[in-house]
Amino acid sequence: MNIRNPYRGGEGYHCFGCCPDNADGLQMTFRKEGEKVICDWLPLPQFQGWTKVLHGGIQATLMDEAGSWFALLYARSSGVTTRLNVTYRRPVPTDQGAIRLEVSFREMHGRLLTVDVRLFGPSGQLCSEALATYFMFDEKTSRERFHYPGDEAFYRQDE
Repeated sequence: MNIRNPYRGGEGYHCFGCCPDNADGLQMTFRKEGEKVICDWLPLPQFQGWTKVLHGGIQATLMDEAGSWFALLYARSSGVTTRLNVTYRRPVPTDQGAIRLEVSFREMHGRLLTVDVRLFGPSGQLCSEALATYFMFDEKTSRERFHYPGDEAFYRQDE
């Protein structure tokens, strides 16, 4: 099931990770498969570090963004990253096709949600992974300060 981006068109919305209208950004989109949030993303040359290798900072950003979308859907509120522990296993090529990010639930203690994020290269090999923790705000704070639109806005098909 595709996840709708309810922030698109919002005043001041220009997220480097997920804004589809940010020409310099990653323009990530997401879908749900079972209990996971998935992102298939095509690395472009401007995001490389070494020649034809995806920059490690971009990998971390991709994993954090994917994790934060999982957090929005799982906790039904907004949150902020408190910890991102990345392990790089092998280079991610930028010239061999799309990569895949998969996010799954690890645990929730109070307002701290922890998820596992895995980044697979074009050939399907695990290239990097992260353990990400988000501090989740209550619904009132999420709506007032972080423009959280409510859970249903991510699934509504009125565009």
